[in-house]
Amino acid sequence: MPVESGNSAAARQVKQKRKSHSLSIRRTNSTEQDRPGMQRDMLEGQDSKLPMALRSNLMDLFGQIEREFENLYIENLELRREIDSLNERLAGEGQTVDGGDLSKGALKTKASHSTSQLSQKLKTTYKASTSKIVSSFKATTSRAVCQLVKEYVGHRDGIWDLAVTRVQPLVLGTASADHCSMLWSIETGKCLLKYAGHAGSVNSIKFHPTEQMALTASGDQTASLDDDVDFSDKDEADGEADGPNECPTIRIATTTLKSHQGVVIAADWLVGGKQVVTASWDRAANLYDVETSELVHALTGHDQELTHCCTHPTQRLVVTSSRDTTFRLWDFRDPSIHSVNVFQGHTDTVTSAVFTVGDNVVSGSDDRTVKVWDLKNMRSPIATIRTDSAVNRISVSANQRIIALPHDNRQVRLFDMSGVRLARLPRSNRQRTQLEISG
Repeated sequence: MPVESGNSAAARQVKQKRKSHSLSIRRTNSTEQDRPGMQRDMLEGQDSKLPMALRSNLMDLFGQIEREFENLYIENLELRREIDSLNERLAGEGQTVDGGDLSKGALKTKASHSTSQLSQKLKTTYKASTSKIVSSFKATTSRAVCQLVKEYVGHRDGIWDLAVTRVQPLVLGTASADHCSMLWSIETGKCLLKYAGHAGSVNSIKFHPTEQMALTASGDQTASLDDDVDFSDKDEADGEADGPNECPTIRIATTTLKSHQGVVIAADWLVGGKQVVTASWDRAANLYDVETSELVHALTGHDQELTHCCTHPTQRLVVTSSRDTTFRLWDFRDPSIHSVNVFQGHTDTVTSAVFTVGDNVVSGSDDRTVKVWDLKNMRSPIATIRTDSAVNRISVSANQRIIALPHDNRQVRLFDMSGVRLARLPRSNRQRTQLEISG
């Protein structure tokens, strides 16, 4: 048996001591000052072809990376505890902040970034919770009960607009995609007169402020004026009945306004009834003189098709809305100066903008919001109504200042001017082409 020399035995003892020392270093929670020396001792006991200086630099870098990850790990654990405590506070409201399992996956690279995200999440959660509470209070403050009162049956396609005469006798007018507008007795529901002179969909109907005169706008690029709205004797001369149960029909309008190069989507009377304004898909609104039928002004500036126009009940003001996400206020109060203001309060098509009896404008949009504006300060809305569906052509009652919102989801909701919901009109699952009046 070979005998081990004294030098080789001593060398083996030193090597074993170093190995045991390096293992003890991995199990020891040493201070930062002791780590470089320990790491170098570890390097001495390992076989490597790298120079000692390079190995020392690498070990220093790995040590820095390890310390950075340790700090981030500790900070993420603290954030996890904060989230858990906040979840306990929000448990009563049924709200939780989902912070994820921060002990798994990739750690966040910046503690400040983590704190910012947590802060934003908490703000959003508390805001949503508060909004739900406020909405629940609003919904229960004043609920109106609506029920079907009367139906007006006669149109063969969808109804786009309706209006009521401003003078006696009160008559209801409807505009329909069946190329006809019809006048109805509000009390009996009987059709009194049908106008079938348009060659396209009738998109709008409005009555003269002081006379029995109707204004209609159509997809045939025209607007029509009809002053034959006297119902004292409807079975004579100017009207022809289509059948024993049909109302008299007029096929030629008193006056036809022609200047647009696209669909005329809406029309309205200016205060006094001597002028009318029309809005078209040709991106312009036109102002006409009623007596001469001449074009007075072409109101241009919108970048896309117009969707609606409305006039102020007591002042020479016009508001037009467009698919360009804006609505414009045109001022004709000074005959020598015709000013216009552009308002960008929505992020999608403004489907309509209407005046109220007071100094307010109400605008509705495909961005699922309705906003109430003060004419004296139009920089920001005084109320915003957020809905779950695009808003079509809105209407505001003259007396009670109630906003009616027809939606793409076939619902009609009622709100007051401060944005508080009052009621939702009942609807039927059947497809209908008649008008239903709820009260």
